[in-house]
Amino acid sequence: MGAATPMADTDREDPKARLDALEAKLAEKRVVDEPTRHQDEHYSQLQHAWRMVIELVAGLVIGFGMGYGLDALFGTAPFLMIVFTGLGFVAGVRTMMRTAREMEREAAEAADEEGER
Repeated sequence: MGAATPMADTDREDPKARLDALEAKLAEKRVVDEPTRHQDEHYSQLQHAWRMVIELVAGLVIGFGMGYGLDALFGTAPFLMIVFTGLGFVAGVRTMMRTAREMEREAAEAADEEGER
């Protein structure tokens, strides 16, 4: 009938060892897909922008609410509402400025990391 074909050396090896060797070769060839820096930066800037808008609006709303409530309590109609709305605006702007400084610090750290590479 047919002649016996000689077995290759790889057929005699342990299948687990062959599988490990194959996985090691594949790991060397695999390229890690990293997201592009531009996309990360874009979403990060958008998140910071929304955060700053929300901080400003929250300051205004809280100040307005406090002023309106105190006006209703003390009967000083628009006076405290105007004062506290102004204070809420100032608090919102200060919080926005703090966020802007935080963004600058993060950008500087990122630039330092890029310079080190």
